[in-house]
Amino acid sequence: MRVTFSVSILKTVGFVLLMASCTKDFKQSQPVNDMSEDFGSQSVKPNIILIIGDDVGREIPTYNGGQSYSTPNLDYIAAHGKQFPNFLAHPDGPPSRLAMFTGVYNYRNWVKFGYLPPSSPTFANMLQNGGYKTCYVGKWQFDGGDNSIKSHGFDKYRVFMPFNPDNNNGHDQFYRRYKNPYLYQDARYLTDSEVEGQYSEDMFYDYASKFIDSSKKKPFLLVYSCNLVQKPWVPTPDNPDYAGWDPATDDNTRNDKKYFPDMVAYMDKTVGKLVSKINDAGLARKTIILYVSDNATYGGITSMYKGRKVKGAKDSTVFDGINVPFLAYCPGTIAPGSVDTSLIGMQDFFPTIGNIAKTPLAPFKPLDGVTFYDNLLGTLTGQNKKIYCYWPRDYQRKIDLSYVTDYNYKLYDSLNGGNFYNIRTDVYEKSPIPDNQLTPDEKKLKNQWMKVLRQGYQ
Repeated sequence: MRVTFSVSILKTVGFVLLMASCTKDFKQSQPVNDMSEDFGSQSVKPNIILIIGDDVGREIPTYNGGQSYSTPNLDYIAAHGKQFPNFLAHPDGPPSRLAMFTGVYNYRNWVKFGYLPPSSPTFANMLQNGGYKTCYVGKWQFDGGDNSIKSHGFDKYRVFMPFNPDNNNGHDQFYRRYKNPYLYQDARYLTDSEVEGQYSEDMFYDYASKFIDSSKKKPFLLVYSCNLVQKPWVPTPDNPDYAGWDPATDDNTRNDKKYFPDMVAYMDKTVGKLVSKINDAGLARKTIILYVSDNATYGGITSMYKGRKVKGAKDSTVFDGINVPFLAYCPGTIAPGSVDTSLIGMQDFFPTIGNIAKTPLAPFKPLDGVTFYDNLLGTLTGQNKKIYCYWPRDYQRKIDLSYVTDYNYKLYDSLNGGNFYNIRTDVYEKSPIPDNQLTPDEKKLKNQWMKVLRQGYQ
């Protein structure tokens, strides 16, 4: 089982947390332009970059067995970093992101879809208090605009979806998401002339790149929350259809799944650009990269995965719907080609980021997450015993759902059937185990987990 991090064993590195996408294809022979200072001093704090991919299921990257897309940069990170094949997200993005940013289960602070409560501090607040420069680019979807972004710890930002639809001039998250993007910066929407012909992912990268250039003298946190690869499925700048594409009409009438592979490739291309930026800036050995997605692929997409067709499983609680890509990368610190099979969940990012930044967690407790920093370094390879998920579903007009799972079993709360499965033999959860067929060990485990599940409904 993973243990709480101790500052005394912190290695001197920086961290980049990547959650899906970027532009240069890496070669194994490519040298790391390492001009970083020696991190032997405990006073030196690392940089942190978090990139969040939108709707990137485990069947997408080729390093993980995907066969329908091109992801050379993610494959490079996997080959030269660490894979976490048992990372479990929530079935949908907003609950995943809320748990990730605040380090607690959703039953503690969920108010409504796409909302980050003012009373819930984020890991950005924690790092900002610790002397970090902070920046957020990409999809926000936490409501509140400038006030919320800044009060939750980000000094600089360029974002999509700064408000929920009710406060976003009635526009949802699919309106001008990609071409001529509807972006928000410095408490205002960018003008039509500022975004004409531009692509959101490029504008996010440009802003992030300038932030990195301006932050070399202080530790920084950069959150890069990709728009890709969520729908609408539309051409990227690398597709010849892009030039003549009119998002005002075509996004609604012509979006087509045929563009999805191009979107995956562009996401991967942007990952490469960001990693190259860090390398060229001489920050490679100060920076660790973690790549993860907020949830599984949208259900309308079917892909080839390890020789079979797999339909996107977003909003499903079976393993295909909650297991998403997660990678860690830092030359000289994370062992290349390594694999850690630990169970890790979204709420575990908060304490881990705090440990990376050598920042006290005490002011932000209680936290539900457990640090996986030692797992990143390879000083601990044990597994978390279970993962608990609380999934608010009021926005789907369904009752909230919770479950506990480990490598072999899964139990749902009583309001949603209370079913207990052997997910090792029943991967798609077709046959719950009746109580009269439970072994003594299974009965004991189920009783223990029932107590865990009741906490969210008290």
